[in-house]
Amino acid sequence: MCKGLAALPHTCLERAKEIKTKLGTLLQKPDSTIDFIIPYPEKPEKPPKAQKPSPEEALQWRDSLEKLLQNPYGLASFRSFLRSEFSEENAEFWVACEDYKKTKSPVKMAEKAKKIYEEFIQTEAPKEVNIDHFTKAVTMKNLVEPSPTSFDMAQKRIFALMEKDSLPRFLRSEFYHELIK
Repeated sequence: MCKGLAALPHTCLERAKEIKTKLGTLLQKPDSTIDFIIPYPEKPEKPPKAQKPSPEEALQWRDSLEKLLQNPYGLASFRSFLRSEFSEENAEFWVACEDYKKTKSPVKMAEKAKKIYEEFIQTEAPKEVNIDHFTKAVTMKNLVEPSPTSFDMAQKRIFALMEKDSLPRFLRSEFYHELIK
């Protein structure tokens, strides 16, 4: 009979998670047709419209994830890399939090907070990020009255995770090595 999900190869489970994410996105009202683009991880896409950094500038990314994320080409390159590894939700969450912090209107802030929570924080969210229970609880408490700092603890945890785990893998990737040639 059916052996359940445990019997499936790991790559099938990752692909199923990606499809679940895309379906969750499609079921929401799209703001634009960009939501319908499904990336294919076999070949990383080139970052659009951002100026390619010099090899020296790209080498500085080894020292600081912050420098990488602040550079439009670096961020796009990093996101393409994470997409190829089916783990782009961390970078997407970080970007969403940065955008959220810039929001001035309390009404817009509440709307964005709800969207970020539903997309990244809540259990079984389409792009659920890996944060501990305490961080999730603090974030939920902060969202009772949204402020620019509501997601700070969760964002710091995800930043640390990317810095410790994703950044070293990106720096070893062929895509990064092409940038520093």
